[in-house]
Amino acid sequence: MPTKGMRSLCFHPKTSSFALSPRSSSPSPFSSPPFSFPATPNTRRSFSESLMEQIIDSSSSMIMKWNPENSNYASVTSLFYENRKEALQFLKSVHDLQKSMHLLVSQGSADSRLVRAQNLMQIAMKRLQKEFYQILSMNRAYLDPESVSARSSRTSARSSVSDFEDDVSPEDDVHAAGDSISEVEQASTGAMTDLRSIAECMIASGYSKECVNVYKVIRKSIIDEAIYRLGVEKISSSQINKMDWESLDLKIKRSLEALKISTRTLFTGERILCDHVFAASDSIRESCFTEISREGALLLFGFPEMVAKYKKSPPEKMFRVLDMYIAISENWMEIESIFSFESLSVVRSQALSSLVRLSESIHTMLSDFESQIQKDSSKSPIPGGDVHPLTLYAMNYLTILGDYSNVLSDIVSDWPPQVKPSLPKSYFDSPDFDSPAPAISARFAWLVLILLCKLDGKAKHYKDVSLSYLFLANNLQHVISKVQTSNLQYLLGEEWISKHEAKVRQFTENYERLAWGKMFEALPENPSASISPEEARERFKKFNSSFEEAYRKQSSCVISDPKLREEMQHSIAGKITPIYREFYDNQRATFERHRSVRLFVRYTPDEVENYLSDLFFGYAESWADSPLSSMSSASASTSTSSSHRPKSRLSG
Repeated sequence: MPTKGMRSLCFHPKTSSFALSPRSSSPSPFSSPPFSFPATPNTRRSFSESLMEQIIDSSSSMIMKWNPENSNYASVTSLFYENRKEALQFLKSVHDLQKSMHLLVSQGSADSRLVRAQNLMQIAMKRLQKEFYQILSMNRAYLDPESVSARSSRTSARSSVSDFEDDVSPEDDVHAAGDSISEVEQASTGAMTDLRSIAECMIASGYSKECVNVYKVIRKSIIDEAIYRLGVEKISSSQINKMDWESLDLKIKRSLEALKISTRTLFTGERILCDHVFAASDSIRESCFTEISREGALLLFGFPEMVAKYKKSPPEKMFRVLDMYIAISENWMEIESIFSFESLSVVRSQALSSLVRLSESIHTMLSDFESQIQKDSSKSPIPGGDVHPLTLYAMNYLTILGDYSNVLSDIVSDWPPQVKPSLPKSYFDSPDFDSPAPAISARFAWLVLILLCKLDGKAKHYKDVSLSYLFLANNLQHVISKVQTSNLQYLLGEEWISKHEAKVRQFTENYERLAWGKMFEALPENPSASISPEEARERFKKFNSSFEEAYRKQSSCVISDPKLREEMQHSIAGKITPIYREFYDNQRATFERHRSVRLFVRYTPDEVENYLSDLFFGYAESWADSPLSSMSSASASTSTSSSHRPKSRLSG
């Protein structure tokens, strides 16, 4: 700041507080009782007066030396930076001058000595005000909240120097902190020491207003600038509601970082500094910190409440709202401690109001999510019985939501008890809605249940009943897989997983029975029994037609889950291949002598097994282009080697 600007701030016209005022009632090393002169006869009064004159003369010598209006050196040099020991002597001189003034007033002396002392006091206060300003301005880097908060915690903050007792100097106490502290910490400690020394001297001398005004102006600018750099700006609810989600999401991310830094560093460090500098007066500490921090804190803690009221509700909003709830709730103890002053109750109220609004918004969004599932009106069957988009969306949403289970548990516990839904009794095998399960577990189980019920209704849109069971198996397997690989496994429990795995097996068994039942019936009951060549030919023909029909219908089926797909392939192959292989081997000697063997023995056991291993990939080829289609035609010359089987997606 230019010299002229600095002088205009430090040396404003004389205010009422520059007049001689009673001492502060707050405890201070500068507010100790005045010199106690024993009651003496009038003959010794001259000694007392002589002593006061000596004190005033001594103080005048030190004070006038550093009067910037008396010398260019004093106007451009910092007393505390140039000579810290002399700075302590300057404060001691002010302290002695104050005692003399109080003694003169108590004796009813309104002579020139009191006027002189008062003038000296005003000069000294102007000097200290200038020093206070310079220390705050020149040490911004060392007095930034991060450096201060790292130096100590507010609860353990104490004076790093003595209360200016005669036998201890600031340098002594800084060295006592140990040589291990860094240069930044030393600079921070030294600046805080000097600021406290000056503040206590000015407060004790009745010049607190001049000191406080300088402090508020400089420190508030630092806090406001930090808040701005963190991306927190003044914005209204109407402005937020006009934003698209991408723009608002960016602001939320900045706000989350600002909340973290502000509570742990910015406001914490500022509170430590303020408490330390103005330790002599509780009221001044409160007044300073309130004016410095209130505006920025209200901006910071008011933004989440406005986001909670944001009218649009994209899926991502839930997780951002939860992030903001966590950012405030996890730092609530720090917020209460930092803004503990009664004059800052509005900040605590704003933070609490944001928590409440965020909680309400979470409740609303969960209800909307539930309604979104229930109101899904898509009726087109998913080709191949694959996983429904609703299942993919809902489970992705729930698995991410499961990562917030700890904070959700606290939020959900305050909600009204869940009413037992009016769904078929068969859906309540798990969870047991009458058991005392944790509220958060019941809530997640209920949301999954809503999804499964909706999928059950969508399965009815398939004309092929077997495909509806495959659809249910696919979707339930996807749900279980998502549960097992996320925090949902701890919320729903092993019993829930086991019960629903049993349901998957039930669905796949029903699918096999309906889709492959005729194929199973075409297999001989006793593959090793001796039968005539004619019976063998008929049995092979029946197998061929049943196998081709089943394969034609099921070749478009899809099972996305690799484990379930492999289990289904093995299950179907295990019911067909061993029996067919035994029958094939027993009849080989009979049909190998026939020249037209390929007319009725179309598949070897290995070929059957190869075709079955290609099931459930949902081939794009049409049935007319597949080798099996050509085999079912009248031409018997078409090759049926395993190299002609449909190309698997896994190999393509």
